[in-house]
Amino acid sequence: MADARGGGGAAMRLDRFLWHARFATTRSAAQVIACERRLRIDGRTIDRAAAPVRVGNILTFAQGQRVRVIRIEALPTRRGPPAEARGCYQDLMVENGSQQAPGD
Repeated sequence: MADARGGGGAAMRLDRFLWHARFATTRSAAQVIACERRLRIDGRTIDRAAAPVRVGNILTFAQGQRVRVIRIEALPTRRGPPAEARGCYQDLMVENGSQQAPGD
């Protein structure tokens, strides 16, 4: 996996990152995620797919029934296999069963 760790401020479009990192199945779906104002970069609400992301940014967004909070660890150069994509970010939300409502 090629990356830009400490690469002097290298940046990538948000929609490309979401697609390359496999958070969206198509680039169009990634653009929808970025433009619906439901995604935050370092706490700032984003409303455009061309917003730049860099190594170290924290992304917060809804995916299915859960909220994802990830830190970008590397900028991918291609849409590779899932294992390669997972190496580009660190998931900061740890599933904790004790926070879920008890089922009756």
